[in-house]
Amino acid sequence: MNPFSFLKYFLCVFFSFLILSAPVFAGANVAVKGEGDEVPSYVRSNITGFDFHGEDLHLSSIAGAVARDADFSEVDLHGTTLTLSDLKGSNLNGINLTDTLSDRVNFQKTDLRNSILVNMIASGSSFAGAQIEGADFSYAILDSEDQRNLCKIAEGVNPTTGVSTRESLECN
Repeated sequence: MNPFSFLKYFLCVFFSFLILSAPVFAGANVAVKGEGDEVPSYVRSNITGFDFHGEDLHLSSIAGAVARDADFSEVDLHGTTLTLSDLKGSNLNGINLTDTLSDRVNFQKTDLRNSILVNMIASGSSFAGAQIEGADFSYAILDSEDQRNLCKIAEGVNPTTGVSTRESLECN
């Protein structure tokens, strides 16, 4: 066996060992968002019914999570990844979802009143039955059908940003 083939074989075995020996957790993991600051990560977790009211979870990840009927009211989730999550029936009243990646998220029957969803990417998400009074969707990327349906029920002004829900959704 030539030295190059041996080195290639050794590196493949070594990196395979590293990848396969990495721990995988079903519950909350911990990620670092700044020096000394830790933020929980709920990737592929079942957090149905959890109470996060008022917590600072910005920059965390809740991707692929089942979080039905959870309380995220007044939570700071700006910069968070929510991709492929199920939040059906959750309380998101007053939540900050600025700059979040929220594609393919189930927001059905959620309470999004007075929430801030500025610059949120929510393509492929569903907002059917959501309460959105006072929500600020400024510069959010939504499917056109969702945007039209949300405009049918849009009313109120966001108490934090001062932007009307209809204006933020660019309703006619």
